[in-house]
Amino acid sequence: MGLEAGEPSSFLSLSSAFSYGVASMAMVFVNKAVVMQYVHSMTLLTLQQLATALFIHFGQVLGMSKRKDLSMATAKKLFPVSIFYNANVAFALASLKGVNIPMYIAIKRLTPLAVLVSGFLRGKGKPPTQVSLSVVCTALGVLVAALGDFSFDLYGYSMALISVFFQTMYLILVEKSGADDGLSSMELMFYNSILSIPFLFFIIVATGEFPHSLSVLSEKTASASFSVILLISLVMGIVLNYTMFWCTIVNSALTTTIVGVLKGVGSTTLGFVVLGGVKVHALNVTGLVINTFGGVWYSYAKYTLKKRLPRKVEPDEESHPHK
Repeated sequence: MGLEAGEPSSFLSLSSAFSYGVASMAMVFVNKAVVMQYVHSMTLLTLQQLATALFIHFGQVLGMSKRKDLSMATAKKLFPVSIFYNANVAFALASLKGVNIPMYIAIKRLTPLAVLVSGFLRGKGKPPTQVSLSVVCTALGVLVAALGDFSFDLYGYSMALISVFFQTMYLILVEKSGADDGLSSMELMFYNSILSIPFLFFIIVATGEFPHSLSVLSEKTASASFSVILLISLVMGIVLNYTMFWCTIVNSALTTTIVGVLKGVGSTTLGFVVLGGVKVHALNVTGLVINTFGGVWYSYAKYTLKKRLPRKVEPDEESHPHK
């Protein structure tokens, strides 16, 4: 990604992985807290992208960061990737309005299954048995958990599943284009934000969310507690993407994947007690345990495969930014 260096120290490797895990876990809860009070998720996403672009721009002006001048060729290459990235995040935010955190995380774990199916349909052949079985286990866990989810929300589930589709399309585009080659994490974040803002602004205007969403936001920010949560959400949007790229650069995409799965285990556990919305049922808990086991098994299967085939670049469905 453009930040090549020597062999990183154990402390640096651990720090980057830990930072990404904490940021990724925190982002789910922060976004859930915001959308529980502010339903205009597309406006929220627009504000997060605007905050990221301004942060990087002023960081460069103040000499805190460096980036190359914008290239139209690179922008054209990244534009489709940016569209699918934002569609993924937008539907994920929308799903959090009606889906509790443990079920949200469980549904998002269906992404490896979608990636494998798309790869098979594109003629990439049959995946290794352990990888196939682990994603089937993950999908089975979602089904069982949904049967025991008393707070089942069709809209929320639909939004989460559509988010999985867009995340899959995003990963396919990244794999095909190699769009992140030669860009530092800050540069990739800046391109993504700059390309996202016009598209997102068009969406919030076309759907009628804007300008009503701003008047609602103005009313909501009269509350100090909401203002703090919103500010944290904007900052965490920057921190999440940066730590994700940092972890991938310092370690590997595989490490980022495993951290993502372990983060999901922690988030699922905390999701039962934080922010509410979870009615415990034996089927629900059993399904989430199966789903989590499938996620950990998947990481182990990918790890062993990577060790056997060190030169083969595996597309990684959790090594790119998503929320």
